[in-house]
Amino acid sequence: MSELMSQFITPQVQGAFTVLMVMVAAIYVLVVVWVARDAYQRGSLWWAWALVALIPVVGVIAYLLLRPSLLQVDRSEQELEIALKQRELMKYGECANCGYPVEADYVVCPNCHQRLKNLCSNCGHALDPAWSVCPYCAKPVGGSSRRRSGSAPSRPRRTTPQSRSDGPQGRGQQEEQ
Repeated sequence: MSELMSQFITPQVQGAFTVLMVMVAAIYVLVVVWVARDAYQRGSLWWAWALVALIPVVGVIAYLLLRPSLLQVDRSEQELEIALKQRELMKYGECANCGYPVEADYVVCPNCHQRLKNLCSNCGHALDPAWSVCPYCAKPVGGSSRRRSGSAPSRPRRTTPQSRSDGPQGRGQQEEQ
C-alpha cells in the first residue's frame, strides 16, 4: 500500500496540496477578519463575533444568521429620516372630537367646529393648551397673572408708562413692571 501511496503522492501533488492548504488558511483568516469588521460596522460586539467566527464554518454561518440587518451608519440615517418625517407630520394632526385631519395652526376644526386651541387675548395668536404664557407677547394665558419663576434672566423693565395704558391689557402690563 505504501508503494501505491508513494506513486500517487508525487512532489507535484504535494505542492498542489500545500498551495491549496495555504489558500484555505488565508481564506479562513480573511473570513474571521471580515466577520470582526462587519460586526464592528453594525455596532455589535466585534470581538465576540470574531471569537465565534474562529469555529470553522459553523461560526460564520451563525454570524450570518444572527447579525444585525443594518449597518450602524444606515441605522442612524434611517432614524434621522424617521425623525424628519415625524417633524413633517407634526404640522398636521387630528381633531380629538371627530378625527378630521387638521393643521397645527387651526384654532377650530373645520368639520365639527370643536375648539382646538385658545387664542391669546393680547395678540390673537393660536396657543397650545399646555402653554401658560403666550410665546409671542409674553402675556400669561388663562387670565391669571402668574409671575414667571425660574432661573432665566428677565428683560430689563421700562419705567416709562406705555402708550396703551387704557384697557385691561395695558393695566396688566403696568402691574408686571
